[in-house]
Amino acid sequence: MGILDKAKELSDKVNDSITAFSSDEVIANTVIKAVGKQEKINEILRQKGSNYRVADIELGMGVPPTVTFGVRRIKEKSNERLSES
Repeated sequence: MGILDKAKELSDKVNDSITAFSSDEVIANTVIKAVGKQEKINEILRQKGSNYRVADIELGMGVPPTVTFGVRRIKEKSNERLSES
């Protein structure tokens, strides 16, 4: 098998991966898993008293597919020591 045959084979595998990831079922399962992860992380952050939460999820349909989480501050921490002075 020559190098061009190997390159075509690899290209076909990449194309198959992209096609498989773009199926509605796979995307729906990815969303469900990503949202579940978001909820678990936010609960841990809440328990630790963090002022931040995972607020955004972005799915990238590339090779490899990606899931990106965006973190946002939910509120300003009150500065009780300053207001007591």
